[in-house]
Amino acid sequence: MQQAKIVAAASRFIADSETEPDLATLAARAGLSASHFHRLFKRATGLTPKGYASAHRESRVRGVLKNGASATEAIFEAGYNATSRFYEKSNALLGMTPTAYRAGGADTSIRFAVGKCSLGSVLVAQSALGVCAILIGDNSKVLVRELRDYFPHAELNAAHKDFKKVIARVIDFVDTPEIGLDLPLDIRGTAFQKRVWRALSKIPTGKTVTYSEVAKRIGAPKSVRAVASACAANTLAVAIPCHRVLRSDGSLSGYRWGVARKRALLKKESSR
Repeated sequence: MQQAKIVAAASRFIADSETEPDLATLAARAGLSASHFHRLFKRATGLTPKGYASAHRESRVRGVLKNGASATEAIFEAGYNATSRFYEKSNALLGMTPTAYRAGGADTSIRFAVGKCSLGSVLVAQSALGVCAILIGDNSKVLVRELRDYFPHAELNAAHKDFKKVIARVIDFVDTPEIGLDLPLDIRGTAFQKRVWRALSKIPTGKTVTYSEVAKRIGAPKSVRAVASACAANTLAVAIPCHRVLRSDGSLSGYRWGVARKRALLKKESSR
């Protein structure tokens, strides 16, 4: 309990700080050595203190840009001391330039293709950084509209023949999750969402956990609803295995791509 309080206090301090606090400062506030605090924080959150601070700043930048602020305003409000430091990392943080992100992906090229898997139609989209969406449904046109809603101003291009290998690997993975997906992923989300998704990615194939267990694993035991919301916000079906999370009574809950698909995935994985 005391360790959870230390991590929670440090997380709040990082979130409230105008600039990124260094490890020595965080450890001193907690009354621990730097190495001990680093291990404690990473064990509780799945992130190093620096990684957590970076993810939080990324979330701030995204939020401020979405509200219409200029790139410069977003950069300084998020705690970067200089625009040059941010722009060095902007593509890694946002998957595109700040201006393009604020414009819903304008001037960003995303290629996609739709194929068939055991669960129905599957849309695979890829940015310059990696696979940014794996969407499953019954109707390919609906999936394309969903992708457009997610990147409203991006340049969406139907992929050519060179993309066939990518979508084939994703389809094989969806049909047989235990083989893993050896493709770079462009994961977009808030700091909290990424903590949840990282925890989900550690659930072995064929195993399940509850939402409350995930909340405990990320050091936020009271954030069960927020964990469920993070699962619902996942746009990388199966690659981030939100289907492996159940209600506290073991029953299936809602699933972005339909409870029937969630049931089918779990049945398939448990029989392997």
